[in-house]
Amino acid sequence: MAINTNATSSSLLKNVSRYEDVKDQAKKTNEEMGKQDFLTLFTAQLQNQNPLEPVKNEAFVAQLAQFSQLEALTNMQGSLDTFVTAMSGERMLNSASLIGKKVAITDSPTQLTKGGSMDASVDLPMGASGVQISVYDSQGRLVQELTAGPQMPGTTPFTWDGKDAAQNPVASGLYRLSATAVVNGKTTNVPVSTLSTVRAISTNPTDGSVSVEVDGGKSLLLTDVKRVGI
Repeated sequence: MAINTNATSSSLLKNVSRYEDVKDQAKKTNEEMGKQDFLTLFTAQLQNQNPLEPVKNEAFVAQLAQFSQLEALTNMQGSLDTFVTAMSGERMLNSASLIGKKVAITDSPTQLTKGGSMDASVDLPMGASGVQISVYDSQGRLVQELTAGPQMPGTTPFTWDGKDAAQNPVASGLYRLSATAVVNGKTTNVPVSTLSTVRAISTNPTDGSVSVEVDGGKSLLLTDVKRVGI
């Protein structure tokens, strides 16, 4: 059977032109191809394939399979995003029960009521031959110093009675505690954890993380809260 090559070439050029027009239109509409764009291009490819060199059925099936996998992954991502958003809201509501309670924070000013006391602790993983606690008011002035003898490895709790060096009750306000310890013959700074009252709960819309805001305006992630008191 004879084939008119000129007519065939002209037809192929028209088909290619139509296919490119459809492809360009889809690109202009949306930089990222969606399902409808893919089906439009796929249909155009079927209608305008080269009759002399048709694409094998296996190739079309492979394209459909790849698109189906991509669509499934996209739908799964959408479901996971919805799930994460819902969980973030639920965590925030559950965390609201912490408002008014006390959580342990490290090296941060803590509210003290006149006549009250302040519970704190220091971590000494290697123990210490001596510990000194310094108490400062909101102006950075030294109010009181507490000392303790040898300590075993672990967490050492202590309580400041809210009095200055002259044993007078200090005024209500924010106070910061710092500590030094003698470890293996060397004096080193060690972190002090105090219990501070939770005033607010907030969530980060970017990653859904929940934070607690305590006295003094400091915020810390809920995942960093290691101790909760009354």
